[in-house]
Amino acid sequence: MLKLPLHWQILIAIVAAIICGLIVNSLNQNEIAAGAHVQNGMQFVGKLFLNGLKMIIVPLILSSIISGVATLGQGSDLGRLGGKTLGFYMASSLMAILTGLLVVNLLTPGIINGEPAKDLLNLGNSEELSSTLEKIEGRGTGDIAAVFHRMLPANIVKAAAEGQMLGLICFGLLFGFFMTRIESQYKETLLNVWQGIFDTMMGITLFIMKFTPIGVFGLVGNTVASTGLASFKPLMIFFITVLLALAAHTFITMPLMLKYIARVNPWGQLRGMAPALLTAFSTASSSGTLPVSMECMEKNIGASNRTTSFVLPLGATINMDGTALYECVAAMFIAQAYGLDLTFATQFTIVIIALLTSIGVAGIPAASLVAIAVILAAVGLPAEGIGLLLVTDRILDMLRTAVNIFSDSCCATFVARTEGEETHIAR
Repeated sequence: MLKLPLHWQILIAIVAAIICGLIVNSLNQNEIAAGAHVQNGMQFVGKLFLNGLKMIIVPLILSSIISGVATLGQGSDLGRLGGKTLGFYMASSLMAILTGLLVVNLLTPGIINGEPAKDLLNLGNSEELSSTLEKIEGRGTGDIAAVFHRMLPANIVKAAAEGQMLGLICFGLLFGFFMTRIESQYKETLLNVWQGIFDTMMGITLFIMKFTPIGVFGLVGNTVASTGLASFKPLMIFFITVLLALAAHTFITMPLMLKYIARVNPWGQLRGMAPALLTAFSTASSSGTLPVSMECMEKNIGASNRTTSFVLPLGATINMDGTALYECVAAMFIAQAYGLDLTFATQFTIVIIALLTSIGVAGIPAASLVAIAVILAAVGLPAEGIGLLLVTDRILDMLRTAVNIFSDSCCATFVARTEGEETHIAR
């Protein structure tokens, strides 16, 4: 019996979900009860799969970080690895933002027929806009400083329960580092325990991954059934602008960095990470995709567990290329739609805040919208402009999450190569 590779199974599930979702959307518009029942079924399956992925995030991240740091050896090794990782993440995020800034200035999606688009576009469902504004009320540049508080949570158990990944990672780094400083008999015992937990979590990951096509069908089908396609028409230029910017970063910028800095075949990287990218697109969750990303990096790309267990959990929390790009394009789009002529200094401000918020605001509910609210406040625009984004936000969230995951994997490959590891995709 022919067994398709996982990425083909997921791709088929996405296509089937889009077709099924459009049919259900049509049934819902005609108030046929069957549509709601089918959509509820897809929503149930999708949420079940997403819960399965989220269930293993905390023990997987803790065990991978602690065992990874403990096996690095000396503190200088940790500093070297951390420096390479953070340097690559900052560079790739900055390149993503500049790409978005270039494309949005070229296409000017906020200007329609020579007029600002504010009065020509529907600001979205008033109830949804009110709900969003409640979430972002009172947000400002002070939220960037709050990231440092989340790095050192007062209660690590509470941080785990609330999904504050940055605090968990910092705790894992400290635990793993100081674990190497205790007596060898205790160190070996702890290392065996954490390595055993990590291996067990990867086994659970492989089990959950078998259901990925079914979960993907439910998640994508429910999204398409809810949004349809007609609602995208008024915002099609903005949607295309973000799409082109994300594509340029994914298929031009990152491949060039892989080819000339990591010295690997960029298309081999894309093929190897295909299951993780499709899972990221379907779930719109970087943290939820982490187990699949680690599996792809180790099995398909050939990076060591030592590298992936350090680089990828960190990237899933602080490296958001797609999100940073989207924040920049969205803020510029809203500024154009309100007729604001942005100076170079103002655009530079948007670039810097987008870079900071892509790291610092990731743990807050409605993260990207909160980050955009911070940018709007900094350049003097009303938060109500976010209403222009609500129609397309879910689909674009799925796309930018896939870009986030690809950037994480590129960094892991770069670090692996510079650490002397032989990957499967060497040039």
